[in-house]
Amino acid sequence: MVIRRPGGADSGASGASRKGYRVEVVETLTNAQFQTVYNILSLALAAMAATTVFLLAVTPRVLPRYRLALVVSAMVCFIAAYHYMRIFDSFSDAYVAVGVGTPGVAEVFELVKGDGFNEGYRYVDWLLTVPLLLFETVAVLALPAAVRRSLLWKLIPASALMIILGYPGEVTADMAGKAIWGALSTIPFIYILYVLFVELSRAAKSQPNQVGKELAGLRWLLLATWGVYPISYAFPMIGLDGADAFVYRQIGYSLADVLAKCLYGLLIFKIARIKSMDDSPEFADAETKEAPSSK
Repeated sequence: MVIRRPGGADSGASGASRKGYRVEVVETLTNAQFQTVYNILSLALAAMAATTVFLLAVTPRVLPRYRLALVVSAMVCFIAAYHYMRIFDSFSDAYVAVGVGTPGVAEVFELVKGDGFNEGYRYVDWLLTVPLLLFETVAVLALPAAVRRSLLWKLIPASALMIILGYPGEVTADMAGKAIWGALSTIPFIYILYVLFVELSRAAKSQPNQVGKELAGLRWLLLATWGVYPISYAFPMIGLDGADAFVYRQIGYSLADVLAKCLYGLLIFKIARIKSMDDSPEFADAETKEAPSSK
C-alpha cells in the first residue's frame, strides 16, 4: 500500500472517506509512534539477516538430502531481509521531523509529499516467501516423490492465490470491497490449513516420533502467526484506524514475519537434525562425539 499525502489535507490521520473510498492516509505520527515503527522495522531486518547467515552456516550439519530445506529457509529470510530494508528506507524517507521541542527531540513526524510510504513491499515479500515456507516444510520431511509432488501442487498455488486475493482488500478503503476480498482470500487459507493438518499428517506418519511433535509445532506456529495478518487486515472494518492502527499494524506484521520466517527456519533446522541423526548412526556418532582432548 502506498500512503500518499493529498494536497491541502489537514494534519493528522485522515481516515478513508466512505463516499470517495480513498485509501487511508496517516499524515502525522508522534515521536513515540515514529520511533516504535522505526525500531520494529529495524529489529525485523536484523533478525532476517542474522537468520539467513545462521541457516547457511549450519547447512553442513545435516545430511545432504535435507540441505535443500535449509537453503530454501535461508532464501526466505534473505528475501524478507531485502524487503524489510526497502520498507525501512521507505518509512524513513516518508516521514520528516517537525516541531523540534526541548531538549531537541522532534515532537511530531509528518508525511512528506511524493511517493510516501510504500507498504506494497510486504505483499511482494509474502507472494515470494509464503510458497517457499510451505515448500521447505514438505522438503524437510523427505517424503516419497509422488506424495511430495502432490502436496506441493496443492499448497503452493493456494498460498499464492491467498496473497493475490488479499492485496486488493488491503489497498481499498471500501469496507464492502475489503470484506469481499478478505473472504475470498480466506478460502485458500482454510484449504492450506486442511492440507497441513490433515493430508500432511497422514503423509508424515512414517516420521520419527520427535519429528511428528516438531511438525505439529510448525503447523501451530504458522496458524498463530498467519492469524495476525487477518486481524490487522480487519482493523478498519472494526473502526480502528488512524495513526494508532498504523503503528499496531506495523508491529503485528513485523513480529509475525519474524516468527513465521526466523523461528520457523530454526525449527526446520531442528527437524533436519533429528532426521539426519535418525537416518544415519554414523552421522549421529560423528556429530555427538566429543572432540579429542588437546592435552
